Amino acid sequence: MNYIDVLISPILSEKSVTTKDEQNRYTFRVNPKSTKPEIKKAVENLFKVKVTAVRTANLPGKLHKVGRHEGYRSDWKKAVVSVKAGQKIDMTDLPK
Repeated sequence: MNYIDVLISPILSEKSVTTKDEQNRYTFRVNPKSTKPEIKKAVENLFKVKVTAVRTANLPGKLHKVGRHEGYRSDWKKAVVSVKAGQKIDMTDLPK
């Protein structure tokens, strides 16, 4: 799997921005088939930083209703990546 295919997008919620500033952790939406070692290699090679830990969570799709029709959004995977102290990732400079 290509490094760019592993990381789909950053998650820029209020909680993820707070942990980025205080604990040097970055949150990404990743490919559901990617593993922790693949995520670590992708972040290290794309952003030139040293990753100390990777935590992942598989999240189920939420129920979505429109009028009388209902269905589920797709399941997705989230990764929280801890970076070595003193290093930073510029979230606006993501490769495509």
